[in-house]
Amino acid sequence: MKKILEKYKIQLKLLLALTLGLIVLTTIYAFLIPMILNYPEGTYGTAFQTEVENTNYLSQVLSIAAAIFAIFVVVIFYKTRFLITHSDLIKNPHKYTLKEINYVKNKLFTVPYSLLILNITIPSIALTVIHAYTIHQFGITTLKLFILVISLMTLYVTSVFIYTCNLFKKILIKLPYDSVADLKRSTLKKKIFYNILPLILVSVLFTSLLGYSLVSINTGNSLFETYHNSLDYFKEYNTFSSFSDLLEKTQSLNLLNENDFVFIKTTDNHYFNNNGEEIQVSNFFNKYLNELSPTNDGRVYEYYGIDCQGATVDVVVNGTIYTVGIYFTILSIDILIYFSISFLILVLINIIILTLFAKSLSNEINIISFSFLRMIKNRDTSIMQPLSLTSNDEFGDLIISFNKIQELTKKNIQQLHDNQETLMEKERLASLGQLIGGIAHNLKTPIMSISGATEGLTDLIKEYESSIDDPEVNSQDHHDIAKDMSSWVAKIKTHTEYMSDVITAVKGQAVTLSNEEDISFTVGELLKRVNILMKHELKNAIIYLNIAMKTDENTIIHGDINSLVQVINNMISNSIQAYDGKPEQNIDLTVEKDNNHLIIFVKDYGPGMPEYVKNKLFNEMITTKGKNGTGLGLYMSYSTIRAHFNGNITVVSEEGKGTTFSIILPL
Repeated sequence: MKKILEKYKIQLKLLLALTLGLIVLTTIYAFLIPMILNYPEGTYGTAFQTEVENTNYLSQVLSIAAAIFAIFVVVIFYKTRFLITHSDLIKNPHKYTLKEINYVKNKLFTVPYSLLILNITIPSIALTVIHAYTIHQFGITTLKLFILVISLMTLYVTSVFIYTCNLFKKILIKLPYDSVADLKRSTLKKKIFYNILPLILVSVLFTSLLGYSLVSINTGNSLFETYHNSLDYFKEYNTFSSFSDLLEKTQSLNLLNENDFVFIKTTDNHYFNNNGEEIQVSNFFNKYLNELSPTNDGRVYEYYGIDCQGATVDVVVNGTIYTVGIYFTILSIDILIYFSISFLILVLINIIILTLFAKSLSNEINIISFSFLRMIKNRDTSIMQPLSLTSNDEFGDLIISFNKIQELTKKNIQQLHDNQETLMEKERLASLGQLIGGIAHNLKTPIMSISGATEGLTDLIKEYESSIDDPEVNSQDHHDIAKDMSSWVAKIKTHTEYMSDVITAVKGQAVTLSNEEDISFTVGELLKRVNILMKHELKNAIIYLNIAMKTDENTIIHGDINSLVQVINNMISNSIQAYDGKPEQNIDLTVEKDNNHLIIFVKDYGPGMPEYVKNKLFNEMITTKGKNGTGLGLYMSYSTIRAHFNGNITVVSEEGKGTTFSIILPL
C-alpha cells in the first residue's frame, strides 16, 4: 500500500484537490441550479419529482458528481502517466541524458494546460448532453445549464490548474539546470490567457446567465399576473351555457405574444384549444396543474427550467368544472440572441485588451532580460550555483539572467563586508563629533558660572580684607560675608562636579566606543550617563525626557556601558528628529524588570513609521531622513545589542500615534 501511495503520489494529490473542490462545487450546483433555471417550488427533491422522473434531485446531483469524478480520474491518470514511466529519472536525473530530461521538463510545462482544457470541456459537454436527453430537448434550458456548468467548472478547474503548476514546479526544481534551447517555448501571453481569460469568461457568462434568469423571473411574474387577472375577469363577467359557449367566449381573451394560446381542460384530463381542437400537454404540466396549481393561485409550470408557464381558473358549465388557462412563453428567442451577442462582444473586447496587456508586459520583461544579458557579457559563470529553471517563458529568461549576474554579485559581497566596517566606523565618528559638540555646550555653562563665582569670591575677599580694620563693621557683618563666600564655594564645587561627570562620560564614550570587555554596571549609572550626554540635544530641541525607573537602580547589567549608552542615545536622537522641530514634546525612557530580563523602553509620540520601513528595520540599512541619514544607526544598535548583550530590540509603531523601541537585555 505504501509503495502504491508513493508511486501515484502526484496523481493522488491532484485527485484529492479535485475531489475537495468537487464537493464544494456539487454543493454550489445543488443550490444554484434550481435558482438559475427557475425550478418550480415544491417539485424538486420531493415525491412529486420521483413520480415524474423516477428519481429525485439529490440522486441527480450525486450522479452528476460521480460522473465528473470518473472523468477526472481518467483524464489525470492518462495525462500524467509520464510521471510513472519516468519516476526514476525524476529521482536520479544524473543517470539520464539531457534529451530525456528535457522530455520530462516539456511534459511538466505543458500537461497542466492540457488538464485545464480537458477537465473543463469534457465534464461540461457530457453533463449538458445528459441533461438534454433527460428532458428530451435541446433548448434554452440546456443552454442555460451549459453556461452554468462551464462557468463554475472553469473557475474550479483554474484553481486546480494553479495547484498543478505548483506541484510540477517542485519536480522541476529537482531537475538539473541546462540550456532551454531544446524545450518547447511558451510565452507570457499564453500564461495570462490561461490564468485570466477563464475568470473573465466566467464573470461574463455567469453575469449574463444571472441577468437572464432575473429577467425570466420578473417577466414570468408579470405575464402571470396579467393573464391571471384577465381570466378572473373572464370568469366573473361571463356565464356559460355549454362547452361550445365556453369555447366561443374564450375568443375574447387577449394574448400578449404570438406563441401564447388559450386551453381548456376537461375533468378527464383532455386538453382543447379555444377552437375546440384537442391538444397534448406534458405529463409534468398536467400533474402540476392537478396537484400543485390549486395551492399556487392557479399557476402552472411546463417543466424544470423550461421558460413556459400557464395561468388557470376553474369555471362551472352546467354543473361541470372546466379549467380555462392561458399557456405563455416567458422569453422569446430574441432575448437569447441579445444576450449571446452581448456576451460575444464583451469576450472579444476582453481578448483584445488582454492581448495588448500581455504584449506590453512581455516587452517590458524582455527589456529587463536583455539589459541583464548585456551587463554580464563575456563573464565566466562556470562556478555558479544557478537557480533551477521553473518556467519556460519570459520569467524563465529572467531566471537565466539572474543566474549569470549572480556571479558578479557574489564577487562584490566580500568587498561589501570589508566596506561595512569602514562605514560603521564613520558612523561612530559622526556620533562622536555630535557628542563632542554637545559636550562643549554642556561645559560652557558651568565654566561661565564658575567664572562668575570666582569674580564674586574675589569681591567678597576684598570686602572682607577692607573690613577687618574697620571698627564700624561688627562680627555679624563678618559672619554674613563668610556665609556668602561659602555659598560661592559650594556653587563652584557643584559645577566642577558636574564638569567632572561630563568629562568622565565623554572619556568613556570616546575611548571605548567598541569595547567588548565583559564588565558590569548598574541601571542608575546607565541612566545618569544618558541624561548627561543627551541634555544639550534635548534642551536645544525643547524636548522633555521623562525617565521612569520601575526597578532597583542598583540592578546589575553585564556588558559595556558605553555601547549601551550609544544605543539608547541613538534612539532618543531618532525620537527628537521624529518630531521634526516641534517643541514642547515628550520622550519617555522607562526601565522595568520582567522575569529574568531588563527592558528599556524609548517611546515618542511622533508620526510613527510606515509599514514598509518597519518590515525592513534591523534587517538592512534604511533611513527616512533622505540625504541626512545613512540608516546605520539602528542597524548598528541592533547588531550591538545582539552581539554584545545577547539581547534583542523590537519596535511597535503606528502612523500618527508614535513609536516605541524596546531593548530587551537578559540579566
